[in-house]
This record gives sequence, C-alpha cells and structure tokens, in this order.
Amino acid sequence: MPPRGVKKGSKRARQYEHIKASEERRGVSTGRAKEIAARTVQKERARHGEARESSKLSREDISSGRRGGLRSHRGAGGRTRDQLYEEAKDRNIRGRSKMNKAQLQRALGSRS
Repeated sequence: MPPRGVKKGSKRARQYEHIKASEERRGVSTGRAKEIAARTVQKERARHGEARESSKLSREDISSGRRGGLRSHRGAGGRTRDQLYEEAKDRNIRGRSKMNKAQLQRALGSRS
C-alpha cells in the first residue's frame, strides 16, 4: 500500500512498489523496505511540488536516486551536514549554526 496521499495506479504508487520489491530482493525486511520506499516516494513528491507541505531540505537537497548513486560503493558517506543540522535543530543543540559536519556528528552522538 503506497504512502498517504499517493493514489493507486499513479506513477508514485508504481515507484513505491518498485522500490519496495527492490529492497526486499536485497534482503531487507518487509517493514524496513516499506519505510524506505515510502520515504523515497514522499521526498520525490516534495521535490516535484506534489505534496502539501515540504521541508526546505526536501526541496533543495539532491534527489534520492542521485544520492544513492553518489554514495554507492564509497563506504559510509553518512548524512549530509544539512541533515545533521536539521536533527540538531530538532534536539535544540546550542551553537549548531557554527558547527561543521564532524562537530554536529559528535554533538548528536551519531556515527553517520
């Protein structure tokens, strides 16, 4: 079942099913495959103006397909500095605007 806001039979519904099946073939659990597919489809909807609301990061960040291509076979690229900054903002970490990527990672206690 595609994510909320996606009509059955639409391009995004087919995209969701394709991504989900692809992830399951790679050995990812069904639940995780659904999550990955839904997040990817929602991001693409936001990038193309199909969603009611979208974050600045969703609109301006590189596309999911491009990111996958860039980060494949290069080891752990992790999240971008902007993604780390957004999480730091959500957690209300002080001084985040002056931090670089490594400092944000340490402040968040993450390995990415």
